[in-house]
Formats: sequence, structure tokens, C-alpha cells
Amino acid sequence: MTQEEVQKIARLARLELTSEELGKYAKQLSNILEFVNTLQELDTKDVEITAQVTGLTNVFREDVVVEPGSSRDDLLSQVPELENGGVKVKSVF
Repeated sequence: MTQEEVQKIARLARLELTSEELGKYAKQLSNILEFVNTLQELDTKDVEITAQVTGLTNVFREDVVVEPGSSRDDLLSQVPELENGGVKVKSVF
């Protein structure tokens, strides 16, 4: 990969690179692309497609709708501080 190609990519990504960085990244990106080309040469036609290799599976449960058992007043009676009919919380700003 040339420094000009890296400069074009940097410009598209709105990055300002020094000439030293252009040379560094040109070499690194060339190495990455060379490795990808090496991988492309591998015969993978008999390799099973997989998204993960650990054997773990997601555990799901059925969604259950639970009707509220308390009234609004019962719930508000349990909060530490109320203000204008609502729960008062510490400022985040």
C-alpha cells in the first residue's frame, strides 16, 4: 500500500497524518493486506460455518407479564424523598 493510498484513506476518515505516520501506516496496512491474501489461498470448502466455537448457547425464558401489585401511592410511600408528586433524585449535572 502506498503512502498516497493511506493519505486518501486518512482524508476520507478526516484524519490528519504526518509523513512519518503515513509511512508507518502504509507498511502496517500492507502487512495486513498481505496476510489477508494468504488466508484467501486456504481451502475452506470443507470447513463448517460457525459464529462461535465455545459451544455455549443462550439461555432464554418465556416472557411473563406481571400485573403491578401495588398502587402508585404504595410505591411512592417507599421512596426516600418526594417533590411535587414525583421521586426526587440527586442532580446529575
